[in-house]
Amino acid sequence: MSTLATEYEKTDIGTIQIAPEVIEVIAGLATVEVHGVAGMSGGFGGGIAELLGRKNLSKGVKVEVGQREAAVDVSIIVEFGNRIPEVAGAIQRNVKQAIESMTGLSVVEVNVHIHDVQFKTADKQVPQEEDTAVQRVK
Repeated sequence: MSTLATEYEKTDIGTIQIAPEVIEVIAGLATVEVHGVAGMSGGFGGGIAELLGRKNLSKGVKVEVGQREAAVDVSIIVEFGNRIPEVAGAIQRNVKQAIESMTGLSVVEVNVHIHDVQFKTADKQVPQEEDTAVQRVK
């Protein structure tokens, strides 16, 4: 699948092609930059890749790329306490700006899917060793 129109790809010294996976990575990085995003929701395949030790920068991102336009779907986990419409709007603006400025493609839509809410875990206080250590040798 070609990501850019034929006229745009040809230059005086060759052609330029941007793989759809590159656009997915750009969208993923632009998404996690937004305050209130706890993480991406990538489903089963993304989880397997992470278990195998591979960092999947396009986790939770699907793109549809035409000759001059792109449509993006991102699936996220939002941090508890943030207004979901505000987080989603910020994601839409950030992803659109990042893709358009880096690739020259026009982003026609950015759909944000909220899959979960992550609650902040209370920091458990670990007792210091001095308090719990019993002197066994005198």
